[in-house]
Amino acid sequence: MSIELLYALFQQHPVVETDTRQLQPGCIFFALRGENFNGNQFAKQALEAGAAAAIIDEPSAYIDERTILVNNSLTTLQELAKFHRQQFNIPFIAITGSNGKTTSKELMHAVLSTTFCTYTTKGNLNNQIGIPLTLLRVQKDAEMAIIEMGANHQKEIADYCTYALPTHGIITNCGKAHLEGFGSLEGVRKGKGELFDFIGSTQGTIFLNQDLDYLHPMSTGISNIVTYGTQGAQTNGSIKSADPYLTVTVQSAEKFEAIPTIQTQLVGDYNLANVLLAVCAGRHFGIDAKKIKEAIENYQPTNSRSQLIKKNTNTIILDAYNANPSSMQVAIQNFSKLEADQKVLLLGSMAELGEQSQQEHLQLIKLIQSYPWKEVVLVGEGFSKIAHPFIQFENSTDAANWFGAQQFSNTHFLIKGSRSTKMENILSSLLA
Repeated sequence: MSIELLYALFQQHPVVETDTRQLQPGCIFFALRGENFNGNQFAKQALEAGAAAAIIDEPSAYIDERTILVNNSLTTLQELAKFHRQQFNIPFIAITGSNGKTTSKELMHAVLSTTFCTYTTKGNLNNQIGIPLTLLRVQKDAEMAIIEMGANHQKEIADYCTYALPTHGIITNCGKAHLEGFGSLEGVRKGKGELFDFIGSTQGTIFLNQDLDYLHPMSTGISNIVTYGTQGAQTNGSIKSADPYLTVTVQSAEKFEAIPTIQTQLVGDYNLANVLLAVCAGRHFGIDAKKIKEAIENYQPTNSRSQLIKKNTNTIILDAYNANPSSMQVAIQNFSKLEADQKVLLLGSMAELGEQSQQEHLQLIKLIQSYPWKEVVLVGEGFSKIAHPFIQFENSTDAANWFGAQQFSNTHFLIKGSRSTKMENILSSLLA
């Protein structure tokens, strides 16, 4: 079946699913394959549950005319997403980076949605499956779209761009993340820089963090650059306070009304760049200063990202969605600055660091040792291979059990770790 005919079917049934557990009657089911799953095995189940059609790539999965055999279901999903994307002539804003991309995406969405019908990536569905699904969820009333792009190796962002076709691009930063795939910090920059390469080749626009010197050579050749940062940018801002919530002052600029202060519900001075990006994007698209301020102030972080939780006399900073050496460093440094008599660190191992894992965990332990803490609890294999004086647990369940036996009061906690360590499990003890 041609993409044109498949798109005609999609217009009749404009919901796509890849998981039978989330199936909606009348949808199109794409049977995707991976190392540990094979969606072709569930094609019959999808049709019995009410799917209008099932896209398969194994002849043995054919049932009747409702099953459509293609060479590769994932490639077909991406081609369908590209065809759908090409029906729109609106800003498609792609955002990538080592840290902060989801928070930045959510803040931008909050701001842009005050004025425009804006679609964006749900959660962090930012990979080769999530991005086409996001594109296919963009409906006819769309005026803006924000597409988050994650990557753990080179050429990945470049591939996403071939079907997302972004008109605007953002690289939040390039840190020590996914070193196992990228190989080095320079490899990270090259991989993330593929977004700027695409924007430059299509005469698009980028939003550039003026404070990050390494982004400037990466933006060479791009004509349309909109800048934000702490100084020398089109949108300049600074931290008024960050104990614990971040308050930002945004300076006036030519054509733009000043925003004296923005009192966010975000914890961490490292969120300054994320806030300034949202202000910058709002200004660029002509949104009123009052709407920008209110949108950012009303945004509440979720999903274990820069969340502040209070329980009795204790205060918990939950930033456990993911972690890498760069994000760990700024989180620990920010936590050290908070006004609190008793502070406890609960840190999970960092994943996907490859041969540099032991060295990066060692550097993190040295950083921890440079500050005074009431307790430090380290979880996971990354820390267990290194001699250190702190409490060590194999997993977050053991750490949670230990915490359940403690009687902390008037204490601040920072909980952070890579997704695989599931550090949010400790909350069950802290919130009991």
